[in-house]
Amino acid sequence: MQFAKRLEKIPPYLFAEIDRRRIELVAQGVDIINIGVGDPDQPTLDHIRVAMHDAIEDPSNHNYPPYRGMIEYREAAIAWMSRRFGVNGLNPETEIISSVGSKEAIHNTALAFVEAGDIVLIPDPGYPVYRTSTLFAGGEPYYVPLQPENGFLPDLQAIPEEIARRAKLFWVNYPNNPTGAIATLQDFSTMVDFCQKFDILLCHDNAYSEVCYEGYRAPSVLEVPGAKDIAIEFHSLSKSYNMTGWRIGFVVGNQIGIKGLSQVKTNVDSGVFKAIQKAAIAAYLTPESDRQKLNDIYQHRRDLVISGLRSLGWKIEPPKATLYIWVPVPSNYTSTEFAKLLLEKCGVIVPPGNGYGAAGEGFIRMALTNKESRIQEAIDRMRNAGITYQ
Repeated sequence: MQFAKRLEKIPPYLFAEIDRRRIELVAQGVDIINIGVGDPDQPTLDHIRVAMHDAIEDPSNHNYPPYRGMIEYREAAIAWMSRRFGVNGLNPETEIISSVGSKEAIHNTALAFVEAGDIVLIPDPGYPVYRTSTLFAGGEPYYVPLQPENGFLPDLQAIPEEIARRAKLFWVNYPNNPTGAIATLQDFSTMVDFCQKFDILLCHDNAYSEVCYEGYRAPSVLEVPGAKDIAIEFHSLSKSYNMTGWRIGFVVGNQIGIKGLSQVKTNVDSGVFKAIQKAAIAAYLTPESDRQKLNDIYQHRRDLVISGLRSLGWKIEPPKATLYIWVPVPSNYTSTEFAKLLLEKCGVIVPPGNGYGAAGEGFIRMALTNKESRIQEAIDRMRNAGITYQ
């Protein structure tokens, strides 16, 4: 019995490997502080859970859902896009589809548009699924480096024209995982112009749009005039509403992009449980004051990490969004070596930056998804182990 050869191209998923090592160390009695995975530790908001309970009790929600999502859910998501971003006039029949979170939709978009020999433009560093979905579809990743000196934004002029003409998809993600970088509407406009010039489907992964600090509000690529002609945007309730395990989101924008994704999804999944869709409708009506309370928690943690790292010699600025801090490693370590040092000497789990792509070498990523007391303990363990930035 043999695996399909395509699996030879696919590395183990980064966080699956991290979790495997965590389980091993816990079994050995090590007190592990995990600041590696972006899984919110706060409970799902009360009114969302109540909506879920009520929906479960309704037998009309126990059968198969519509493949594209319940019309009530799609309309609620469109109304949220209008309130949140001022994106109006979206067609609930042709310009939106529900998703099982973002991960499956990202993968299925590659299956819908990428064939053997096609190129996909992938940010480096970037969410690993952009790469693996491309490889599963038989495409060729072309890595677009995100460099600190450019604000971790893609340098579109550095992409060779022959590469751009072969590209089918261009993945972008702002607020950015793993770097925490943000993009302006002008940045998005430049990306839209580039994709229109070369007929590339612009895929904006906007999973962190609601995790913002100090009054910053992340934009939608669909706010750019004409973006809907070439772009689709991926939204997830996972990080915004503490619903990672619920697996629900939506994809919105260009009709062809939505149609292609829909054709794949109707053949490989049966949609999201209706009760979860009803709960998500309640989530979209969450008062902004309640959402802000979540961000206040993350902002306090962000400030704790930043001040702690600065006390150890790091010169680092706080990100304006996301659950992550992109931390440069000392010059005498690789990313993997430094992540291993933190694990072996401090019992602290962080992913190495090169797990997100070659351009991530020289960094680690710290997540804000653990209690302040544990974050402080991680900093204290680093200090006690003599770990500083040099």
